[in-house]
Amino acid sequence: MNFIEGTRDVSEGELQANGITRYHVTNFYREQITNNVYYDQLKHIVEPSFEEFESSGNLDTSGEHDNTVAPGLQHKYAQTGLLLVTDRCASYCRYCFRKRIVGKNSNEIATDFSRIADYIDGHPEITNVLLSGGDPFVLSTAKLDKILDYLLPISHLDSIRFGTKTVAYQPKRFEDPALPALFQRIHEAGKAAVIVTHFDHIGEISADAERNIGSLRAHGVQFLNQSVLLAKVNDDSKILAATFAKCHQMGVHPYYLFQGRPVKGASHFQVSLRRGIEIARGINQRLSGIQKTFKYIMSHYTGKIEILDLGGDGRVYMRYHQNKTPEKIGKIFSRPHLEGACWLDDLPEG
Repeated sequence: MNFIEGTRDVSEGELQANGITRYHVTNFYREQITNNVYYDQLKHIVEPSFEEFESSGNLDTSGEHDNTVAPGLQHKYAQTGLLLVTDRCASYCRYCFRKRIVGKNSNEIATDFSRIADYIDGHPEITNVLLSGGDPFVLSTAKLDKILDYLLPISHLDSIRFGTKTVAYQPKRFEDPALPALFQRIHEAGKAAVIVTHFDHIGEISADAERNIGSLRAHGVQFLNQSVLLAKVNDDSKILAATFAKCHQMGVHPYYLFQGRPVKGASHFQVSLRRGIEIARGINQRLSGIQKTFKYIMSHYTGKIEILDLGGDGRVYMRYHQNKTPEKIGKIFSRPHLEGACWLDDLPEG
């Protein structure tokens, strides 16, 4: 098998144990990254690496299993329901953690939409639902329409969000003439239709993606972007500032820069907290005032935590961004910094 670092003979057992048998990438994305100047960075997202075999971490560092309240629905935070509608993606990102959480060989997870609708209807604090998985846009528009049949009658939902990397991997999916009617249904139900794109690097933003985003925005669809901070890929404030500036230019609102999680088979993509803080500072130095919309976030199993700064007292300062305990949200806390720490659990308490 050809890896980033060279060729290696591997056994069938090694391949199965490390999930490399599912490696694939769309022809569009392969052409997109091969033909631009950023290939040496972007190749790490899609091409297997020797380091995957030795990479440490846990199968689930985010607490998703603990927060599953109905088959296919996670209720981690009071206002948000995470609806896992499929375990398929347009491509197989090397750093992805979701594939290890779903943990099935089927093409689609067994989501119980009736139970989910009943649960959400009985929890008026849930104001938004994020369709995820996998990638919801690998499903047909007709399938997505059927999912909306369960969600749109719920009066206290004010937005339906779709988390996707397909905008980068397969932008022609968004030329489907049936999609505007899908989003119109959401608007007519009095809810906002939001697509959460996943551009990690400016080199992933194609002319096709930009054109389709513009077309859907004209139909009232709102766009947000979240990026994952990845070693060797985008651990560069200049690259990320350019990515966020391009998003703003397209009408896409960058809102999260995620600290990479210590997930088994992907920990080699982690960036140290010190380096991440330096990168976040550098991004803000390069962006104009109205472009400084992102938060540097660590999605820990205890909740989403905003990473603020490394203080002169040698402590990392953080703020609870989302948490099961509403009283914690917005509160600042700190831990002593250890050189090389990449995660909250790497920092000692006290």
